[in-house]
Amino acid sequence: MITVVGTGTGAPVPLDAVAGAELVVGGRRHLEAVRLPESIERVVLGPLAPALDAIEAYVGKERRVVVLASGDPGFFGIVRALAGRFGADRLDVRPGVSSVATAFARLGLTWDDAVVVSAHGRDSRTAVNVCRAHPKVAVLTGPGAGPAELGAALARTAPGRVLVVASALGSAEEHLERVSPAEAAGRDWGTAVSVVLCLDETRALGPVRTLAGAVRPVEWALDEGEFAHRDSMITKFEVRALALARLGPRPGDLVWDVGSGSGSVAVECARLGAAVTAVEKAADGVERIRANAGAHGVDVHVVHGTAPDVLSELDAPDAVFVGGGGRELPGIVGECARRARRTVVVAMAALDRVPAVRTALTGAGFDCDGVLLQSSRLAPLPGDVTRLAATNPVFLLWGTRTPVSHEGVAQ
Repeated sequence: MITVVGTGTGAPVPLDAVAGAELVVGGRRHLEAVRLPESIERVVLGPLAPALDAIEAYVGKERRVVVLASGDPGFFGIVRALAGRFGADRLDVRPGVSSVATAFARLGLTWDDAVVVSAHGRDSRTAVNVCRAHPKVAVLTGPGAGPAELGAALARTAPGRVLVVASALGSAEEHLERVSPAEAAGRDWGTAVSVVLCLDETRALGPVRTLAGAVRPVEWALDEGEFAHRDSMITKFEVRALALARLGPRPGDLVWDVGSGSGSVAVECARLGAAVTAVEKAADGVERIRANAGAHGVDVHVVHGTAPDVLSELDAPDAVFVGGGGRELPGIVGECARRARRTVVVAMAALDRVPAVRTALTGAGFDCDGVLLQSSRLAPLPGDVTRLAATNPVFLLWGTRTPVSHEGVAQ
């Protein structure tokens, strides 16, 4: 067996856990914290491959191995790599208390409604987008993806968040500090950071839960009556349903809603867990989007400006929805396609715009498809009878490229 011991946050390693071991693998601080006989070989964890090779040499000779890890080694920890190499049935895992649980405990907060994301050894953009979209997030940090980098990204789009930087949890040097994203961005936090909590304190305390993690909405493609809008200028729910299916918004994504209008698409993407930036040129539209986002309990970053001019200032999106029309539409779609990592969806009423939009998508290297959506809704007539009332037809085009992998999001 390979015994995997989570040291907890400051808890000592039980002596019986390492008794009889011939090889002990762990971080330098873990190895230094336990008294081991000189006869026991030690391997300091750095690059994972050499450590796994050393473990395999001992396991092949049926010699006992102990791996020391931080907190709960089955929670974004080394258990995944060990199980993949040696099989789960060879592991005796003894978990400690994770840094996430400890950090929330220090603040007196529950974390059954928190989203946990790892930025250790991964692109930090996923962690940033999760922090933008969700009110209570724990980020497991790593080199190049620590409090400063997280703060710098959030300062541009979610400056009201509170970051709690927890360092050296469980040790005599333990320290928790509350800072704004801008304050975090301007600091050198060193190597002792255990975890960063990102809180939207206007939304962080939710109802009693029976299901942990980020809860998906039970319905989407909401009725137009669920949103404030002007003169029925809103993406109809039939169109929105297919647009959402093609956009595929999910935790860790950033979605642009360009020409957002009422913000119905932006709000629905945010309800499905994505971070969202809505671009709107009308001042009253900006306020309407913010009001609709607030009414649905989500955070949408609203940019007041004209596309494509303001798009260069935004972080690159995973998916983009473009609504509206006008002569500028092909140029806007082309710029969105140039920046999008996965998908661009375009809704338009004018037949004349379709060829140019299709060319803009294919010209950017996207595979393009689309439909003309025509629907008729049930409408009452006098005499307790019903007729069909036709809605305006809408062209929906979408371009897709190979999806980008999203690692590190706790689902």
